[in-house]
Amino acid sequence: MRDAFVRALTELAAEDPSVMLVNGDLGFGVLTDFIGRFPDNYVNAGVAEQNMTAVACGMALAGARTYTYSIGNFPTLRCLEQLRNDVCYHNADVTVVAVGAGFSYGQLGMSHFATEDLAILRALPGMTVVAPSDPWQAYALTRQLHARGGPAYLRIDKSSAGLPEAMVELGRARQVRDGEDAVIFATGGILGEALAAAGRLAEEGRSIRVIDIHTIKPLDTRAVIAAARACRRVVTVEEHSILGGLGGAIAEVCLEAGVPIDAFRRIGLDDRHPSIVGDQAFLRRHHGIDATAIADVLRAMLERP
Repeated sequence: MRDAFVRALTELAAEDPSVMLVNGDLGFGVLTDFIGRFPDNYVNAGVAEQNMTAVACGMALAGARTYTYSIGNFPTLRCLEQLRNDVCYHNADVTVVAVGAGFSYGQLGMSHFATEDLAILRALPGMTVVAPSDPWQAYALTRQLHARGGPAYLRIDKSSAGLPEAMVELGRARQVRDGEDAVIFATGGILGEALAAAGRLAEEGRSIRVIDIHTIKPLDTRAVIAAARACRRVVTVEEHSILGGLGGAIAEVCLEAGVPIDAFRRIGLDDRHPSIVGDQAFLRRHHGIDATAIADVLRAMLERP
């Protein structure tokens, strides 16, 4: 996904001279082409992410279209005050790009896990929050975020759902599998696990709808309400804490709309610090957010009277 983002950003820089990339001293291999072609549009702020964000905001207030780029928590939670007080308060054109969503950097431990970012950044006024499921989505949504302008967060995963390229629209959910027994709402690359779980249940005669929520804010409330109302059994899947992220957003919408739901379950990380390290697939299994765990939750839900 990061290659797709960089490709889109390089194209945007060729089209729009105001594009600026401010980097936290990493990713030079994937950024080589951008830096070589647009050296005056690139700043390495060093391992100083709070300063990186403040610099990016200053550039944006002077007329630039600025992107910050770093790993997981570093351009988001480490920079929360700068994002809140500088970027969002001034409605600055700064897009925060975090490579390494969820457990993408799982071997490096919890300091590199991005598992609270969706909840925290979606609470910031004016912040658009996007988590693509595939590289082609990362490319398309990068261009759409640029056209939209304003504060934004692009959460890039190391995994992908493996879906074929199709139309994607910022702020509009995508139904990627039809079904009527239950609906899964998923965000990011872990959408692939949700699709695998739905496929397994289809072999058992169950019909599971799957909705891709690539844009968490603004949330496509109309699509959420329609799917929840049609299926009545709702599961949310995210490589993130169950507190305040996708599951919370879907629950808020359904409750406020008075949708009659028979069962609701959030699949994500429990309210504790993950202490195990390993690759992304291993950590998904360990924390019960892989296809097997999702299928087990749905079976139990569907067997309940």
